Parts: sequence; structure tokens; C-alpha cells
Amino acid sequence: MTETILDTVRINFDTQTLWALNSALALVMFGIALEISFNDFRQLFKKPKPVITGVLSQFLLLPVVTYFLVITMEPLPSIALGMFMVAACPGGNVSNFITHLSKGNSALSVSLTAIATILAVVMTPLNLQFWGAMYAPTAALLKQVAIDPFEMIKLVSLLLGIPLLLGMCVNYFQPMLAKKMAGVLKIVSLLFFISLVFLALYNNRDIFMEYVFYVFWIVLIHNLIAFTTGFSFARLLGLSQRDIRSITIETGIQNSGLGLLLIFTFFDGLGGMALLAAFWGIWHLVTGLVLAAFWGYRPIKKEELA
Repeated sequence: MTETILDTVRINFDTQTLWALNSALALVMFGIALEISFNDFRQLFKKPKPVITGVLSQFLLLPVVTYFLVITMEPLPSIALGMFMVAACPGGNVSNFITHLSKGNSALSVSLTAIATILAVVMTPLNLQFWGAMYAPTAALLKQVAIDPFEMIKLVSLLLGIPLLLGMCVNYFQPMLAKKMAGVLKIVSLLFFISLVFLALYNNRDIFMEYVFYVFWIVLIHNLIAFTTGFSFARLLGLSQRDIRSITIETGIQNSGLGLLLIFTFFDGLGGMALLAAFWGIWHLVTGLVLAAFWGYRPIKKEELA
């Protein structure tokens, strides 16, 4: 009965609220981009190893470990598809802030945000389609929805790519204006976005309360594995402690807000997917801040800072 309900229930989210959520996410991305310069991309050429490590951790390793977690746990199909959606998204909006609190490499974090956002235009739809099709129960859901990957690419471009380029252009031509706008806009737009997500959960509180404990443990384990994946991969490749912290956070803080929008747009608010993405968006803030508090009190060795 639980499987039937959760895999078929739809989260109510009207067109006007969805439009507002789209606008809020684009505004959040624009606010972040105001602090990104074209010079940040030079990091890829000056020190490519940390950047490439971070990109591979987000777009290759996290989807792979998510797939093995899914086939091990065998969650409800809609929950599994939500896990694939979150794993396919780029780093979250607050990853730069949490990296700063963690005394990680902020420059690397910013570079990864910019590069991952651009790559997400193609990689997010492709990863979702590929890994979702690899697992039979989620493949069946994908066939029912029959999404067009190119339509998803277009939407992700509008939500992430265009705001990123616009924000970077403002930073390039009007750096002082960008600096003044960034602090206020990033906070206000993020609060607005979070408020809309909570509104969606409140309007569907009966469904949320009924399944919150089932979803909670899956999100907790998935998020912990995401952080562990970033940490282990960066450490395996012999990166500095500051780079390890940055890549750990970039892998564990996912842009579940983007995933939630794609779920409402292409999957008609499919219950399990929406609950998984919405709860992940809340939980990764908790774990990210806890990790930042832990690392914030653990100074980097002096030789690391040289």
C-alpha cells in the first residue's frame, strides 16, 4: 500500500508558485555569480588537479555510489529516482559559504561552483536519464513520464547557465556594484527560495508527515555517503587538506532545489521524488554546518597554507 501511494501521489504545486520557484532559483544563481569572475576559470589551467577531482567527484563518483546504494537498499521506485535526481545535480547554493566556515579552499569552491553549473546544463539530464534507466524500477517510471532530455537541458540552461553568465558579466563590467548587490541578493533570494520550499511542504503536510521518517533515514545515509565520497576521493589523490575540505563539501552539498524544480516540471511533483529532494535540501544544511563547525575548530597545518 505504501509503495502504491508514494509512487503515485503528486505534490500539489500550482503554476504560479512553480514560476516563482523558478525565478527564485535563477535569482539565487545570479547572486552567487556576482562573486564569480572569469579569472576563476583560470584555476582550471593553473591547478587543474583539484578542479578535475571535484568535477569527477560530483558528476561521476556520486551518481555511481548512489546507484550501488539504490540497488543495496532497494527503496521505493520514486524515492530511488529522487536519489538519482539529487546525485545528478551540481553543488548546492551554500557550498561556498560552508567551505569558508570550514577553512577550506574558497577559491577552489568558487571555481567548482562555476564549472559545475555550466556542466550541469548537460550532465544533470544525462546522468538522471542514464542511471535512472540502469535500475529497472526507476526505468519504468522514466518510461511513464517519457521526458525529453533536450527540454530538461533547456530549462537547466535558463535556471543556471543564463543567470551565471549575467552575474559574471555584471561582476566584470561593474565590480563595485556586483559586490554591493551580492551580499544582499544572495541572502534574500535564498531565504525566498527556502520559504517557497517550506510552503510546498506545508501545503502537503499530511503526505510529508506520513513518510518523513522513511525518507529521513535514506537521506541521512545518502548524504553521509556523498560527503564520504568527496573526502575519500580527494584524499586518495593526495590533495591538500584545504582542497579536501572543499571537495568534500562540494560533493555533499547538492543543489536539491534544482532537482525539486525539475521534479515539479517534468515529473508532475512525483511524491517520493519531491519528498526526497525537499528533505535533502533541509538536511544537507544541517550536516554542512555541523561539518563546518567541526573543521572550523581544526586548524590547517602551517605547511598546508604555504
